[in-house]
Amino acid sequence: MSSEQQSDSVDPDESQDTSSSRVSDKEQDPQTDDSADEGKTPARPPQSSREDSSLHPRSSRADSAAAQDNPRCQPNVQGASGQGRGTSMAGPGSVETSSNSLFSMLQSRTIRRGLFVDPSRDNFRTMTNLYSSMSPAADSVNLSTQTHGAVFNLEYSPDGSVLTVACEQTEVLLFDPISSKHIKTLVEAHEDCVNNIRFLDNRLFATCSDDTTIALWDLRKLNSKVCSLHGHASWVKNIEYDTNTRLLVTSGFDGNVITWDTNRFTEDGCPHKKFFHTRYLMRMRLTPDCSKMLISTSSGYLLILHDLDLTQSLEVGSYRMLRARRTPLSSGLSPRNSLEVLTPEIPGERDRGNCITSLQLHPKGWAALIRCSSNMDDQEVSHLTPQNPQEWTCVYEFQDGSPTRPPVSPRCSLRLTHYIEEANVGRGYIKELCFSPDGRLICSPYGYGVRLLSFDENCMELTDCLPVQTSCLREVRSIYSHSDVVLTTKFSPTHCQLASGCLSGRVALYQPRF
Repeated sequence: MSSEQQSDSVDPDESQDTSSSRVSDKEQDPQTDDSADEGKTPARPPQSSREDSSLHPRSSRADSAAAQDNPRCQPNVQGASGQGRGTSMAGPGSVETSSNSLFSMLQSRTIRRGLFVDPSRDNFRTMTNLYSSMSPAADSVNLSTQTHGAVFNLEYSPDGSVLTVACEQTEVLLFDPISSKHIKTLVEAHEDCVNNIRFLDNRLFATCSDDTTIALWDLRKLNSKVCSLHGHASWVKNIEYDTNTRLLVTSGFDGNVITWDTNRFTEDGCPHKKFFHTRYLMRMRLTPDCSKMLISTSSGYLLILHDLDLTQSLEVGSYRMLRARRTPLSSGLSPRNSLEVLTPEIPGERDRGNCITSLQLHPKGWAALIRCSSNMDDQEVSHLTPQNPQEWTCVYEFQDGSPTRPPVSPRCSLRLTHYIEEANVGRGYIKELCFSPDGRLICSPYGYGVRLLSFDENCMELTDCLPVQTSCLREVRSIYSHSDVVLTTKFSPTHCQLASGCLSGRVALYQPRF
């Protein structure tokens, strides 16, 4: 990226010392030589270095005293049972004939929290049993993509009938997740590694690649693309979709967030415009209601666009104004697309730069989930030990509206509620986490396997177990079923099933086993 381009962008690092973390040259320029990273190869040699494999932003050396002060989060492995609160639900006829007091009681169970809650949220005993019994499915051994390179992304169709696999070697694979049968391989779906897949509905899906393009596909006609979209100048890393406006939203290492009007696509593409630009962009996500856009950066900053309006392209000159206007207005209302720039709190890492590599949002929009790694000098990487991990998984509660507890000054939209230390295996590769469809569980790549994490020992919903002080995530189960570093995970939206993909190209499926 040229200096002229950088000067016209949001600069979250403008107040940071020059020794602060910076994105690596490879992230900014895909043509950069990879030789500088040869000394950072993990214990098991990676078979590919194409997908973010040189993600080693530079930072100043952290002193050893700060490293010794890091809090240690001991996993709490839970059993298969939890204590449930007995509830009964009146039938439709009894509700219609009941008195006002009974109706009030039922209404309280539905809309309030505490002793009486919605019975649909009161089934944590069943959920705990299901989650803690997850095991590799016998048929998952058939889901091998070893000839197609590493697995960078997994995505289910909204109805759960198709599992798509984004591969390093330019291909996209489609499987039936129930029967574990291979459906089709999209040979040369792109000209470079495929990074992300996003379904727009049960039939139409989009893929993006390091070849700087996005492709639209239709499950009913997979022999050719619906169309190819051109607009990015560097690797395209992730795709979002606004169901309200039917706008496809993409982001890449060129720092651009681009919107595509799928209402008017043709074989030649569809209209698009640059919506936003910032340096060191890693991942971009939309909240489920599409009211916010979150952008993570390799320099440790998190950008939040509030009251999102994707139809209004943000002018470069307005960024500083937007930052200044993030302060509360006298009317209590925020302007559309107002920008907040913050540095998420990382336990024990206050004196170090952090690269936010993975970003996910709670399916109900209650929280943000990030995975970050410390920016360390090359010499420090060689001295890392299991007792001094440099990767963290953190959960941040959105604090919109009236705070449930006294706010921190200055007020921040995100509050750290849960965290856990991660294994520093496969350093340099991005590991994609995910929420379960109900938001009770987190699946995190953990070395050569996956780790299932919950907010408390009963796998309760986040809103029902918010801690007063920051606490550790609870380990429900760890499953080791791969022979290489796991890079991505995904829950099925309709079945109690989980998928994971690793660096050597194998996809594993997990299902409850009783």
